[in-house]
Amino acid sequence: MNLPNQLHLMSDAEAEQLCVQLRERLIQVVSKTGGHLASNLGAVELTVALHRVFTPERDRIVFDVGHQCYCHKMLTGRDGAMDTLRTFGGLSGFPKPGESICDAFTVGHASTSVSVAVGMARARTILHKDYRVVALLGDGALSGGLAYEGLSDAGDSGEPLIVILNDNGMSITQSVGGVAEHLARQRLKPQYLSFKKAYRRVMNSFSLGRRIYKVTHKIKTAVKETLLPCSLFEDMGFTYLGPVDGHDVRGLTRLLRYARDLEGPVLLHVRTVKGKGYPPAEADPGRFHGVGQFDPATGQSLALPGRDFSGAFGRAVCALARREPRLCAVTAAMQPGTGLDEFAGQFPERFFDVGIAEGHAVTMCAGMAKQGLIPVFAVYSSFLQRAYDMLLHDVAIQGLHVVFCVDRAGLVGADGETHHGIFDVGFLDTVPGMKVLCPASYAELADMLEYAVKECRGPVAIRYPRGGEGTYQTSSWPAPATVLREGRDLTLAGYGTQVNALLEAAERLARRGVSAEVIKYNIITPLDPGPALRSAERTGRLIVAEECAQANCVGERLASAAARYGCAGAIRDILLRNLDRQFIPQGKVDELRRLAGLDAESLAKIAWEVCTHGEKAAGRPAL
Repeated sequence: MNLPNQLHLMSDAEAEQLCVQLRERLIQVVSKTGGHLASNLGAVELTVALHRVFTPERDRIVFDVGHQCYCHKMLTGRDGAMDTLRTFGGLSGFPKPGESICDAFTVGHASTSVSVAVGMARARTILHKDYRVVALLGDGALSGGLAYEGLSDAGDSGEPLIVILNDNGMSITQSVGGVAEHLARQRLKPQYLSFKKAYRRVMNSFSLGRRIYKVTHKIKTAVKETLLPCSLFEDMGFTYLGPVDGHDVRGLTRLLRYARDLEGPVLLHVRTVKGKGYPPAEADPGRFHGVGQFDPATGQSLALPGRDFSGAFGRAVCALARREPRLCAVTAAMQPGTGLDEFAGQFPERFFDVGIAEGHAVTMCAGMAKQGLIPVFAVYSSFLQRAYDMLLHDVAIQGLHVVFCVDRAGLVGADGETHHGIFDVGFLDTVPGMKVLCPASYAELADMLEYAVKECRGPVAIRYPRGGEGTYQTSSWPAPATVLREGRDLTLAGYGTQVNALLEAAERLARRGVSAEVIKYNIITPLDPGPALRSAERTGRLIVAEECAQANCVGERLASAAARYGCAGAIRDILLRNLDRQFIPQGKVDELRRLAGLDAESLAKIAWEVCTHGEKAAGRPAL
């Protein structure tokens, strides 16, 4: 499975057997590493067919989201490393050109593939290169507006490229019935495709033939638009092929070869089954979309059930909704992940899943707020990035009361660079009128959500991490900041669940005779620098620890305030501990925190060095 060029010579029977082997390998690997199983099982035959027709070292196969790329990795020299999938230093769970020349583009968010493909096709034309471009677009990605922007431009461009629409169940077309299915099958037969090419060539060779072709083409198009689900794409400028069985590797290979030889944009509509070939995943593709370790024989999860911040948010928002009839919950295709299953069941008329369309979600929430509702948008931090313009233009300018519940804030682990929520601290602070709250416990999350819904008047964000609370389980709300532990030798400042590491670090320091004061911020935007700076003026040293990118982090704002208010002279050392200006690779969260120097042991060591040798003794680790 490591030599993609051999697939060009493979027989249909051998290709079918390879698909069986790939499915077995997928289940074996993901049961140990966790990851995206159902989407990969549904794309096995499609991936094999692509590798039989195209050469991934040269041709550009662009995945959308990239969570269906595992078979592609197995077929391009990485099968032996699949047991390292999603681990620190191992294979990424998404396409990554740094791993292999066969990965065309780094990706982890939806709806981008067609835009990337158009850019690559235009580069090919301008630079006079010779390669094919294929975009693999899932039907779920069609709920994102960027997909339509890309499709519109791709169809208009005239560039030879193929968009494969992997339709695994989303209702993107009307039910076309038996006649349409029969016509679709006839249109995809080799005899028909060969006749179509020959007919077009002959009729275009003389003037009368061209006129006849135009008339027959109009008649055919009228019938097709009535019976087949292709008019949208053909109106955009695509040659539409399909729908076709996405688990027929023979038929897919034949059709891809035909599409490869067409001039201009082609859209191939493929129907697949998410979780295909593994009964537990077919029965519950949602649960097996992103899964942890499980027993491959039964499909049962091996992870111990536990509470987390997403669940705590779900319980809290339901309790509020019972008392506040104007409260509505909004998600962008992340209902289970953001803890909104219970809300959707209890308040279906006030629950809205807009699909993979974060920008639309924010602007829709603005419209709801303008007319008197209280929208609560539950969204992953890394996905909220896609709606920054809407935060500014549609919410903030009018000071509208929209509540953003920012899940997966901070390091998220195995999904890596594209999914860590490390930028919202910086960009949310730039939004005028925004208030950002950071709970460190489930109790604080409930208190802050009630405040955000019932007492705030403008935009407000509550950011919380993936996973559960730590040893700190009380609530210090509504104080903007609070002293969790008094000390005299240095000040440790932080927010959210980072305070657990700060408290443990302070305890470690106490055993070595160093007295550390711990300041916990509940509100980081707008930031009141007073509590941290007053403490640091007394102790003479300040360390700010936070799980976010350096740019515009709380530590930078505190350091700036110290200089602005003339406190810098009284504070001998100011040390910022954050994730610097870099993208963070995949790995276990505890592992990444340790590597970044944000765990309790590292912070205690850094604080000891600062107290004994000064700030310059504490270097910054590099991930």
